[in-house]
Amino acid sequence: MKVVFICLLTFLNCSLFALEPWQEALSKMPLRSAISDLNKTNAVAVMLESFQENNTAKAFILMPGATDEFYFFNRGNAKLTNALPTLLDAVTALTNQTLIHVTFRAPFILLHSSEDPLEPLYKIEDEPTAKRIQKKQFVKHALFNDRDWDSILPRLTFYLDTKILPGAHLHDSSHFYRHSFAAHNLNGWETLEAMAFAGKTQFTVQRKKVLFEGDLRFRARPEVPRDFEGVKELSR
Repeated sequence: MKVVFICLLTFLNCSLFALEPWQEALSKMPLRSAISDLNKTNAVAVMLESFQENNTAKAFILMPGATDEFYFFNRGNAKLTNALPTLLDAVTALTNQTLIHVTFRAPFILLHSSEDPLEPLYKIEDEPTAKRIQKKQFVKHALFNDRDWDSILPRLTFYLDTKILPGAHLHDSSHFYRHSFAAHNLNGWETLEAMAFAGKTQFTVQRKKVLFEGDLRFRARPEVPRDFEGVKELSR
C-alpha cells in the first residue's frame, strides 16, 4: 500500500510540474544577457534576442498591450531570481509580477495585455493571391524591435512578392503600432498574421495585393488597484 501511495504521489508531482511544449521550448533558451531585473530599457530586446529556432513556436510576439506596459505605463518591471535565467523564466516573471499575459496560439507565443485581441482579423477577397502568399517564405530569421511600418514594408513586399498597402510615408499607417517580434521560418501567411498581431492591424487580401488597416477591436483595460501585486498564472 505504501508503494502504491509513493507511485501515486510521484505521478501527481510529475503532472503538476509538467510543461507545455511551448514552455519546454522556452526553458531551453538562455537569456542572451546576464540580468536580474526586467524593465523598459532591457526586457524587450533581451527576450527577442534570446528566442531561438525550435519545433514548437515560430514566433515570439510582443503585442501593443505588452509593449505599452513597458514604454507607456512604465510598469513592466520584474525580478529574476535564477542564476542562469531562461526565456521561460523571463516570461514567468513578467506574468507573475506585472499585468502582462502569455498565450500560445500556434505557431506564435504572444505576450499581451487583457485589451489585445488574440485572433487575427482578416478578409480574403482573392483566393489565388492568398494561396500564393502562403507558399512564400519570409526571411529565415526576423528580429524587429520597436520597428515602424515603413522600415518593415520593403521586406514584406520583397519576400511575399506582393504589393503591400499602405505604402511608405503615408498617413494611413501613422496610427499602426510599432512592431516587436522575433521569428524563424515563417511562411507568407504566418508573416501577415505576425504583423497584424504586432502592429494591432487587420488585413484584406485582394487581387495581387494586401491592404493593412488599423484593428479597432478593443477590450477595456481593467482598473488596477493601488495594492496590485501582479500574481497570475501562465495561460495556455
